[in-house]
Amino acid sequence: MNISFRKNARICSYFSYSRIFFTIAVALLLNVQNLAFAQDSTATAAAPAGGGDAAKGETLFKNNCAQCHAVTDERVVGPGLKGVSGRHDFAWLAKWVRNSQAVIASGDPYAVKIYNEYSKAQMTSFPNLSDDDIKGIFAYVDQASTAAPAAAAGAGGATAAGGESKGEGPSDLFVIVLGALVVVMILVLGVLLVIVSLLSKAVSGETETTAKPDFMTSLGNSLKRISLDPAIRSATLWIFVLLVLKATLDGAYNVGVQQGYAPKQPISFSHKLHAGEYKIDCNYCHTGVNRGKSAHIPSANICMNCHGVIKKESPEIQKIYTSIENNQPIEWVRVHNLPDLAYFNHAQHVNVGGLECQTCHGEVEKMEVIQQRSSLTMGWCIDCHRKTEVNTKDNQYYDKLVQLHASESKEALKVADIGGLECSKCHY
Repeated sequence: MNISFRKNARICSYFSYSRIFFTIAVALLLNVQNLAFAQDSTATAAAPAGGGDAAKGETLFKNNCAQCHAVTDERVVGPGLKGVSGRHDFAWLAKWVRNSQAVIASGDPYAVKIYNEYSKAQMTSFPNLSDDDIKGIFAYVDQASTAAPAAAAGAGGATAAGGESKGEGPSDLFVIVLGALVVVMILVLGVLLVIVSLLSKAVSGETETTAKPDFMTSLGNSLKRISLDPAIRSATLWIFVLLVLKATLDGAYNVGVQQGYAPKQPISFSHKLHAGEYKIDCNYCHTGVNRGKSAHIPSANICMNCHGVIKKESPEIQKIYTSIENNQPIEWVRVHNLPDLAYFNHAQHVNVGGLECQTCHGEVEKMEVIQQRSSLTMGWCIDCHRKTEVNTKDNQYYDKLVQLHASESKEALKVADIGGLECSKCHY
């Protein structure tokens, strides 16, 4: 009786070990996909032309020149600056930067040609820039114009079929290692199952004369026994139920949430180009953000402040002309939308609260196509009110509130402390 009990206990222990190994193997397979191989790349910048400080020149260029000039051949308000340091000597360039109108008035043929070609638009004069400043600007232009084609080629080469970048997916080495690991785990699991099967037969007293099945038959029988094991079947069922329940709850919580929404607009407007590269202030186009509930979608006449002379021949810009000629507004598709039951005031947050646009809208200056980056749910807003400190600097309206709060707490005054969590703030 005791011998039979020990045999059964040994068999059970073998199967317990196999279940543990099987669980560990599945866990490893599920988590190994989180591994990644980082690849570091370094690039050496070309030596600044003319001995100028390209790093300092970059700052000067972006602060003074980027609104009207590109470092490539692209025409913006003024001509592209690629190769400009090779077309003129430094003395001519310095005179042009400091006072272009004086150079034009002197009758310089090239200066007059450029002036007439660009609709006689007057370039801003920069008399305060030193020789070193100007050298730095053109050193940066030479360096950036050389790097731009290489960066574009690299970006194009890194883009896989379907529009996905290869850098965003696993490397070839990672795929090979993952595949090898999966094969090894399957083989080890199969060997372990066969060993368990042979040991169970040995313990049960089967003789050597019994015909030995081949490897695949033994593996199939072992897998069949595992699939019929009540504990494994129960665990599988519960895992399935929990996954379905989680998916259902996630779906319910995401009803009405448009995070990631990026609709196609009637005109291909690039925030990355306008707000990022050319540093155009958001308030210039969205005129109501500082003084009203809505930020306002810019009208066509705001676009024409620049595009009356810039890129008039572009097919996208021609759509603006068509809209004006037909006296019809551009039908922009709204991206950020709150339900009617929620009240939000841009002026209160931007003008009084001092919040940056990126706080809610994400890094708009890096978006080629605008999209909703934040969830804009009630929980997201409340969490912000709990963490955000009230901007009380130089604002006498908050003096008594700050004094009252300081008498009761040593923590900074948060939006939640001045009614930011009251229902009537947003729902009334």
